[in-house]
Amino acid sequence: MKNKISIAMSLTLIICITACSNDETKISENNISKSHNMGKNCMQCHNTGGSGEGIFKAAGTVYDINKANTNPNGQIQLYNQAEGAGQLIATIKVDSKGNFYTTSNIDFTAGLYPVVISSKGNKKYMSDPTFKGECNSCHNVSEPKIWVD
Repeated sequence: MKNKISIAMSLTLIICITACSNDETKISENNISKSHNMGKNCMQCHNTGGSGEGIFKAAGTVYDINKANTNPNGQIQLYNQAEGAGQLIATIKVDSKGNFYTTSNIDFTAGLYPVVISSKGNKKYMSDPTFKGECNSCHNVSEPKIWVD
């Protein structure tokens, strides 16, 4: 009986460690360079059961006007109406490598309108709503890169 309880407790601990290891809080910050794989779909790894640390709710990469280099230390704002109107739902800072990401819950169900803001304060608006935070799954694939001057 002791053996069965010991085995059950060990399995529970292993499951908890495996499941919890991906439950880390990860939020990008200006002037921090912990990210990697610029331009790639971050959420291929940063998902439930994925190999990346944290389950991202929104993530992507911002480039400069020439779309050749990343554009660091700006921010992404998500609104419930176009052109930065309506309610500001979330703000995600862009790190020093040009990547942005968050594990914070964001509800994309009704569609959100991103505004990309450079470190200089220049803004670029996405005219159509997005229903997911997996930005690089379209941008840099079937859509142009995310960019701001």
